[in-house]
Amino acid sequence: MSRIDQRFASLKAAGRTGLIPFVTAGDPAPEHTVALMHALVAAGADLIELGVPFSDPMADGPVIQHASERALARGVGLADVLRWVGEFRQRDADTPVVLMGYLNPVEIHGYARFASEAVQAGVDGVLLVDCPLEESEVTAPLREAGLAQILLAAPTTAPERLDRLCASAEGFLYYVSFAGITGAAKLSTADIAARVADIRAKSRAPVAVGFGVRDAESAKAIAGFADAVVIGSALVERLAGAASEAEITGRVAAFLRPVREALDAR
Repeated sequence: MSRIDQRFASLKAAGRTGLIPFVTAGDPAPEHTVALMHALVAAGADLIELGVPFSDPMADGPVIQHASERALARGVGLADVLRWVGEFRQRDADTPVVLMGYLNPVEIHGYARFASEAVQAGVDGVLLVDCPLEESEVTAPLREAGLAQILLAAPTTAPERLDRLCASAEGFLYYVSFAGITGAAKLSTADIAARVADIRAKSRAPVAVGFGVRDAESAKAIAGFADAVVIGSALVERLAGAASEAEITGRVAAFLRPVREALDAR
């Protein structure tokens, strides 16, 4: 079993909802990215979603867009991200890491080269926002190397296409809670619950819900019907401007631990 499969199996056995925080690699301080990753785990993360900075993050709202801009301005690239994952693995061999981003940096790096280097670094999966299922042949080298390609479903996904996504999902299926960009503050829990129930009935893979989850209260509401909760923009916003390792670690703990406690209380 992959690290992702093992982690979700452990969560299911324990009756717990997974917590998946998203951060942008290289923000707020490139030199503290590895420390940030360890801080996420210490605060209760079950899986880390590490954003690869990109100049045109079309699915992301202003908060993550600005985080990418700051990281790119500091010269952060895909090679740095892979190196940081490798350094993270020196102390943490168990926490799954999924790289979230866009196709262009991977294509420039070279699919086979990226796949080999990512696996060697300890990456477990990739979520490429602008590479839909219909174009997944392009990313076959990634899956052949052992990387899970995390697929996205949304409220606007047609039933026939949702069936294909559920049949093809590996690692986990990421359900976008509403049609829009990351960070927007609008959640209709009843609608999401019905949609997720339908997906879970069809999917072989666990279902994680993201977009619009901002705090312990919204995470707890989602936890009632999802296998995992993804929280990104609110955390990235809280980290903005932190300069030292101690400040980053403190902000992560202050933000994430109440979310973890709310999920466990649920």
